[in-house]
Amino acid sequence: MSDPTPSEPAALPPSSSTAGPAGQVAAPPGGRLLAIAKRGAEHALWGRVAGQRRVEARTGLGGGRPAPVSVPPTAVLKDKATWERATAEARSLRLPLHRDLPKNWDALGAVGAILDLVDDGTRSARVMDAGSARYSSVLPWLRLYGFGARPESLIGINLEFGDVVRRDGVTFRYGDVTATGLDDGALDAITCMSVIEHGVPIEGFVAESARVLRPGGVLVVSTDYDQSPPDTTGKHIYGAQVHIFSPAEIRDLVALAERHGLELVGELDDAALAHPERPVHWTRVDLDYTFILLTFRKR
Repeated sequence: MSDPTPSEPAALPPSSSTAGPAGQVAAPPGGRLLAIAKRGAEHALWGRVAGQRRVEARTGLGGGRPAPVSVPPTAVLKDKATWERATAEARSLRLPLHRDLPKNWDALGAVGAILDLVDDGTRSARVMDAGSARYSSVLPWLRLYGFGARPESLIGINLEFGDVVRRDGVTFRYGDVTATGLDDGALDAITCMSVIEHGVPIEGFVAESARVLRPGGVLVVSTDYDQSPPDTTGKHIYGAQVHIFSPAEIRDLVALAERHGLELVGELDDAALAHPERPVHWTRVDLDYTFILLTFRKR
C-alpha cells in the first residue's frame, strides 16, 4: 500500500511555527520535494474537477449523482474489503480517487454525512474542511455534488497556508482550527480528516467547532485508531510523535464533544470499536492500524 498522506496539522505544538499571514506560516511538512509533488497533485485534481463539472453541466450527468451509501457516519474501518468497497463506490460516483486508497473510505463517509444530515436539497450548506490539504478529497467531492455555488461557502483552513488560494470556487486560507475567527453559528458542517492525531489541542478544536456550527450542524472527524494501538515510541512525523487513538481516548473524545453540545450520530460500543484487521499501513513509520470516523450533531 502507498504511504498515507494525511492532511497537514491544523494546530501545531507550541514549538512549531504558527504565525499568521503577516508573519511566518507553518513550514510545509515533508520537505521541498514532497511539497512540489503535492502541488502537482493539487493542480491535477482541481483541473479535473473544473473540467468534469463543465461536462456534467452540459450533459446533465452531475444532477443524477446519488449520495454515497457504503460508509455510515460513525464507524471503524474494519478490514481491507471495506475500504475497497468504498473506493469502488467513489469510482462509480465519478469522484476522483485519493491516491492513498483507504482514505476514500472516510472521505466518502464525510460527504455522505453532509448530504444526509445537512443538505436540504439546495446544496447551499456552508462547509469548512479543518486542517485541509488542497489535494484532499472532501471539498472537491462536495464541489462535484453542487456545493460551493455561493462565495466562501466551501473553505479549507490550515496553518500551512499563506496567501488565499481559490480552486474552482473553493477558498483555501490560513487558519487555526482552535481559533478560526468565524462568527458564532457560521457553518453548517465541519470536516476534519486525518488531522487531530498530529498534535491538535483536542479541547480547543472541539470547543471552537461547537461555537462556529449552527444548531443541527455536523462535525465529521476521522483519525488514526487501533483497538490495541502499536507502540509509536521514537516515531515522529510533522513535528510530533505519531499518535494512534485507543478506544479509551475515543470514548473521552465523544464525552468531551457531548459536554460542548455535540452529540454522536450512531453508536460506539465495544463491538463497534473492534476490528479484525489492521487494513492501513504507513510506510514512512512502518505502522499498521486502522481509521475511525466520528460524526457529531450540534444540539
